[in-house]
Amino acid sequence: MNKFKKVGLTALASSLVAVSAQAGELSVSGGANITLKMGTAATATNTSGRGIGADKDVTFKGSGELDNGTTFSVVTATNDSQTDLTSGYISIATPSFGSFLFGNHSGAAHYKYDEEVPTAYEQLSDPSGNLMPANKVGDFMDNNHVTYTSPAFDLAGASITFDLGYASDANDTETGDGGVPGENATYGTGQEAGVTISYEGFKAGVYGAERENKTLTPAGSDAVRDEFNGVWYAKYSMGPVSVGYSEFYVDAGVSGSAVATDSPKTLRTSHGFTEGHQIGIAFNVNENFSLSYTESEETYDAQDDASTAVADVDQEIDAIQVAYSMGGMSIKAYTMDVTNPAFDEDAADSTVTEIALGLAF
Repeated sequence: MNKFKKVGLTALASSLVAVSAQAGELSVSGGANITLKMGTAATATNTSGRGIGADKDVTFKGSGELDNGTTFSVVTATNDSQTDLTSGYISIATPSFGSFLFGNHSGAAHYKYDEEVPTAYEQLSDPSGNLMPANKVGDFMDNNHVTYTSPAFDLAGASITFDLGYASDANDTETGDGGVPGENATYGTGQEAGVTISYEGFKAGVYGAERENKTLTPAGSDAVRDEFNGVWYAKYSMGPVSVGYSEFYVDAGVSGSAVATDSPKTLRTSHGFTEGHQIGIAFNVNENFSLSYTESEETYDAQDDASTAVADVDQEIDAIQVAYSMGGMSIKAYTMDVTNPAFDEDAADSTVTEIALGLAF
């Protein structure tokens, strides 16, 4: 009996050694931006003025590796006040079976697909993120989710990867310290999937996300539906020049009356859906200086078939951006013009200019 016990303990010890972790490490990185904004803010109220802002980010990353080649990392990024998170996740990457990411407030697959056109500085949603559906595709998957990313597969010289994500409560409720989102009366589970193809200077991606709406109307009516978001993009780099194009679709599945053309629209509250495209071109003059031009056109489709139908409304954005880096310091700027902000034909056009001094460590 003792012999069998000894053999069992030896086998257990050997298995533990096979997956033991090597000494890990903790690193800290971060940066700060000092910004000067001028002009009319692209918001539903179109506030105007000039102001100075400061943005400070500190990221802590702990990582380690097992003897079988599996690596793991824990990332926490704090906000300016150091009292809350801007992102946090746990990632486990296997040598041959892909990686798994458990995210809280970040890390969902949609970050790889939305607004994927080349820019020198910021995405077009920077001055008006909540008013740009292109930036909101799949963002309900942000918290308490698990995302799987496959290893890269080779097909005729092209590299292909897949992303799959699941959230048990896709209500975008931030939780931490082992907590889980509370029961939500409106939204249930969420799923997302995407595929990315890369070949030399070409890269393309397709992504879709859906979340359950618990307030579905009775059978035979489609006034309320599960929410669906989708996007695809393609971009190509030729030496110092990069060009890109993207299209998106956001249908929140909500019910209600169509909103008049001369009233602001609220994403995931207003009836109908939004769709549109972005196109951008960036040029790296040298290793330090780059510039870009980007334009976006988004359409609010009221889905109103009545005789007094509400017309569709377009929101358009044009942006010129520049960036210059000097080691850990950079100077960046953009100017953006917004027509019909918040899909309101009566809203005054917006022009926002930002100049930023960036410091990184």
